Amino acid sequence: MNTTDGTPAGTEGPGERGGLAARRGAVPGPAAPVGEPGGGRSASGRDGKNAVPPRDGDTPRSLLPTATARRTWGAARELTRPRRGRALAAVAVFAADAAAGLAGPFALGWIVDTVREGGTSGAVTGAALVLLGAALLQAVLTATGAGLVARVGEGALARLRERVVARALALPSQRVEEAGTGDLAARIGDDAALVARAVRDVVPGLAGSALTLAATLVGLTALDWRFALAGLCAVPIQAATLRWYLRRSTPLYARQREVGAERARQTLESVSGAATVRAFRLGARHTRRIEERSADAVAYAQRATTLRSRFYGRLNVAEFVGLALILVVGHVLVRDGSARVGEATAAALLFVRLFDPVNTLLALAGTAQEAAAGLARLVGVADLVAAPPSGTSEEARTAPSAPGPYAVSALGIRHDYRPGHPVLHGVDLRLAPGEHVTLVGASGAGKSTLARIVAGAHAPTAGSVTVRAGAGEGPRVLLVDQDTHVFAGTLADNLLLARPGAAASDLAAALRAVGAEGWARALPEGLATVVGAGGLALTPLQAQQLALARLVLADPPVVVLDEAAAEAGSEGARGLERAAEEAIRGRTALVVAHRLGQAARADRVAVMEAGRVVEEGTHAGLLAADGAYARLWAAWAARGAE
Repeated sequence: MNTTDGTPAGTEGPGERGGLAARRGAVPGPAAPVGEPGGGRSASGRDGKNAVPPRDGDTPRSLLPTATARRTWGAARELTRPRRGRALAAVAVFAADAAAGLAGPFALGWIVDTVREGGTSGAVTGAALVLLGAALLQAVLTATGAGLVARVGEGALARLRERVVARALALPSQRVEEAGTGDLAARIGDDAALVARAVRDVVPGLAGSALTLAATLVGLTALDWRFALAGLCAVPIQAATLRWYLRRSTPLYARQREVGAERARQTLESVSGAATVRAFRLGARHTRRIEERSADAVAYAQRATTLRSRFYGRLNVAEFVGLALILVVGHVLVRDGSARVGEATAAALLFVRLFDPVNTLLALAGTAQEAAAGLARLVGVADLVAAPPSGTSEEARTAPSAPGPYAVSALGIRHDYRPGHPVLHGVDLRLAPGEHVTLVGASGAGKSTLARIVAGAHAPTAGSVTVRAGAGEGPRVLLVDQDTHVFAGTLADNLLLARPGAAASDLAAALRAVGAEGWARALPEGLATVVGAGGLALTPLQAQQLALARLVLADPPVVVLDEAAAEAGSEGARGLERAAEEAIRGRTALVVAHRLGQAARADRVAVMEAGRVVEEGTHAGLLAADGAYARLWAAWAARGAE
């Protein structure tokens, strides 16, 4: 929860989506719920009403990167290097498994010769016992090898997941919104699951099949080199088939992953931005876009299925050619007395035994291509480096905590979510230490965008934000908005995010300060009660109080409240307003007001219209001026000051 002292506000990502949106490197906020690919107007969707409505064909400005093939395999080697010993042990076990598999065809060939030559039943029984023992040994070796591969692969995948999540949490929210939250969710969810399945199934299958193929060729050669030569005649067909398949499957599977991410992004952003979609009356358009993305995903899935079917058909041709040649060679050798019937039988069985590993080896190449595409997308996120601050002054970078007359200085702030459509136009706003400033204005005036730039959740397109406050280790600026989040865990866990190691008395004091102590004490297990997903569901009012309690615990010198009481009912909102006032007492605060009663109690009011600050002053002074604020106040009072 701590910001590095010297980090200018308005440069990089937000804090957690559940109340404490703070420092660089904290949990990124949600995509702006506008339902348009790649583009939120604000994290709450409110300022979107000031922007140009989304149009057909809008796409994300920049997708998250995908690693190159070279970098992907380099990352795989880096991740598995600490487990190289287990990897080599797995290879040795699979080699022994492949060697044990040769016993079956040789034993059956021996049985054929024994029966033809009038051998004893004991000899047949002995061969049968060899078959049984080889089968049991293969079962043990297969299980052991799969276990070793799982330990190597799952450990490496766990490290990669940790790196991906760490980088994802450090991404500026604007970067996530431009790419679309569906893209990030698909990588962490679908792509990670695909790679995990490959670790469990594909890697053991590929290793076992390759070693079985090598062992079988050795066995054919041991019987007669001509058997091996006949079997190898199928290889050119198989190689050509594999080359044909990989040339088509590699781009196909990569595009299939991208299309799946596009479908997830469109669905997620349309649903999460339902309010803005309804405001622009874009429901039918977004439904059509979801249908189009889904149709694309189905079309690519059908192409992949068709490609695999053609692939298997060509492999069957190779199997027919190879087996036919083995049988012809066997017939010729037996007729000439160069081989026994049992040896020809063993050769045919060895080649038939190759059907499964060869098909597995070649078929898993396609699955491996899918997994490689998913791994490349994961590595692309894991390798991300935080972007350099933009829209900040050199002074803000070098001495943000230097003494000065203002705790916060936002100068020349211009911002657009889409090039050519600015939502802020050269805004200047300064806050003195300990001053409470309230932003008011019609919906879509740009209040939330300005607030989130001051908080550091967005980087301005132009201008700078300088924060001179807080020389300690804690975060200097925290954001609490109406998009709260309750993390899965105990109530205490949710509070400790703001101040790890805080005593239970500190947690109770924070809850008391925001009026939440009563319901917290009434929980079945108090602070130890599990809340969030899989636990007790908190009401919106309780979730917002929890966010405010985190703010109290974090104790930042500068606070931004973005309509933190807007989602509660009238009675709940008044209670939250009182809790918010207590939480920001003694701090510099910028408050986006949903109810103008908050403005009346502020030290200063800034009125915004169409992305500009058009009036500033005290509540009484602005009423006396009979300008924009007076009109807003009159309209609000006429509605009954709800």
